[in-house]
Amino acid sequence: MSLLDVRGLDQSYGGSRTLWGVDLAVAAGTRLCLMGRNGMGKTTLLKCIMGLVPVQSGVVRFDGADLLARPPESRARLGIGYVPQGREIFPQLTVEENLRIGLGTRRAGGGRRGGVPDRVFELFPVLKRMLRRRGGDLSGGQQQQLAVGRALVLEPKLLILDEPTEGIQPNIVREIGDIIVRLNREAGVTVLLVEQKLPFARRVASEFRILDKGRSVAGGPIDDLSDDVVRRHLTVSCGNI
Repeated sequence: MSLLDVRGLDQSYGGSRTLWGVDLAVAAGTRLCLMGRNGMGKTTLLKCIMGLVPVQSGVVRFDGADLLARPPESRARLGIGYVPQGREIFPQLTVEENLRIGLGTRRAGGGRRGGVPDRVFELFPVLKRMLRRRGGDLSGGQQQQLAVGRALVLEPKLLILDEPTEGIQPNIVREIGDIIVRLNREAGVTVLLVEQKLPFARRVASEFRILDKGRSVAGGPIDDLSDDVVRRHLTVSCGNI
């Protein structure tokens, strides 16, 4: 069963079409990596799912609910945690204040309502040590951990991450990858991520889909992401991460 089901999604900015009839099914319990060269529509697709850009036509359903009929905050309450590209934390707020922002949109039946779940600090102990520090004073890697932690405050069924490794040091990249896999295996959180680093995608994802010029062109189990598929559809960094 698909937890997230996107069918025939079209999107355009003014007269420029960005997505062309995109289909994307994310099965419950999987870790799906959305890949593609820069400007191919990956971030736009995530923003369509979250209601941050208008959709021209198509269907987006999450756990049986029609997302296109709901405002962005309502989508979060259904159980979707979103970590945007660039993190978008509030630099003048403390770590604790950034985390607590998510409490107002925690889904019904999502567990304790009173405060930040203990699991966030278990996964990111640095955040507990820095609760009183302003978000803007953290390093890039710490800010990314804060952004992921803020999404986890919702206790989501689906965690969406846009370029979670962008601009952060290799040891934090590995830590975030380990946490994604752990959340999926231990807590049953389904994961949809956009990622360009091929080694990270192969280590973390269970499935992949590739967008090219706004169209879905390839996909399958991550083991099917062959060198030939990479040559035809991707330009990625193959660094030792």
